[in-house]
Amino acid sequence: MTQKNKLIRCAIYTRKSTEEGLGQEFNSLDAQRVAAEAYIQSQIHEGWQTISEDYDDGGYSGGNLKRPALEKLIEDIKANKVDTVVVYKVDRLSRSLHDFARLVELFDNHDVTFVSVTQAFNTTNSMGRLTLNILLSFAQFEREVTGERIRDKFDASKKKGLWMGGPVPLGYDVVNRKLVVNRAEVEQVEYIYKKYLELKSIEKVLRYITLKGYVNKRGNAYKKTELENDSDERFLHRKDVS
Repeated sequence: MTQKNKLIRCAIYTRKSTEEGLGQEFNSLDAQRVAAEAYIQSQIHEGWQTISEDYDDGGYSGGNLKRPALEKLIEDIKANKVDTVVVYKVDRLSRSLHDFARLVELFDNHDVTFVSVTQAFNTTNSMGRLTLNILLSFAQFEREVTGERIRDKFDASKKKGLWMGGPVPLGYDVVNRKLVVNRAEVEQVEYIYKKYLELKSIEKVLRYITLKGYVNKRGNAYKKTELENDSDERFLHRKDVS
């Protein structure tokens, strides 16, 4: 068999968002499969051949990748059992541009090509690869715009004094998304400040606060690493301690 006509193992993936009509003798998944098989048959001179495994997701949304048949397809791709993935339309594989980009990256990493039967989308040729690169550029643009929106939202919330999550500093509580002073913890904070300024040693401070029975924000005894690195207790190294 020549290099041109080497065997191309084709996996057909089908999907339908709802289970309605799946009990019919010939349903939407069957129709997708017939169209894909016909396309593969038209490429038989190139060595294309349908593999026997079925990858059919009936009643699963295309909004995420958590689909049993798709997960099985991904496993088989990683196991080098597939050369080309064939679908009826691109949205059968995914309705999310971000997820589609992730799948294409997986395909590329395992030298797997991708074909959409009804949309002339075929990454086995140069035009298909160009179209793919355009789609992936839009996916990258979408990710960057989403990141900018999140950052802008965080900045706007911080300017309003809203707490945006993460470990709450010792000496404070979060009330209605704002930091408020925890009077019961203030004495502990001031004591640790003063002891550190006096002793200049985290180990010695740790012994003193252990004897006094002080605990951290999580209700546990302090550890040296917490005083050195924990974001709750990092105040020991603040330059504005006075």
